[in-house]
Amino acid sequence: MSKRVLLFLSNGFEALEASVFTDVCGWSTTYGNQPVELITAGLHKNVTATWNFNVAPEVDLMEINPADYDALAIAGGFEKAGFYTDAYDERFLDVIRAFDQHKKYIAAICVAALPLGKAGILKNRPATTYGLPNGERQDQLQAFGAVLQLAPLVVHENIITSSGPNTAVDVAFKLLELLTDKANVDKVKYYMGFC
Repeated sequence: MSKRVLLFLSNGFEALEASVFTDVCGWSTTYGNQPVELITAGLHKNVTATWNFNVAPEVDLMEINPADYDALAIAGGFEKAGFYTDAYDERFLDVIRAFDQHKKYIAAICVAALPLGKAGILKNRPATTYGLPNGERQDQLQAFGAVLQLAPLVVHENIITSSGPNTAVDVAFKLLELLTDKANVDKVKYYMGFC
């Protein structure tokens, strides 16, 4: 039985950070030992990435049932492009809380850790986020009650956070490993040319 990942796309999301999830899950389904279905969701019929890449999410976020998914993946984005309007929307924060309450995996790249903090699920939990240029986003994460870790990738219980776009593929592979196993990740990496 295949695993299912819900990928949330906010206005202002970074296309690179979203594409790693679509590719890694797709390669697992095609060449790996275990299929992983990825479904994109948003609060709008169309969303625009940071640099004007337009996408039509497959489902309306308000129509999903978290029980139907094994993981939630979140791409970070840019404030100037409207990322936090959707990422901090109470409807999305409720989805984050539901995934965490049921101990489903949540993978957040770069500043996508901030909506996790705003949802209240990072209190007293280790996490990381984007640190450049002046640590403002790290300060925000700590203000939400997270225990800031100065590390590229932090995995704590069911939550994965990372420090920037450069960690995106590592987050996707870590999520794949948690959903399937290391042998599957190694096979996918082989076929994708990572090893």
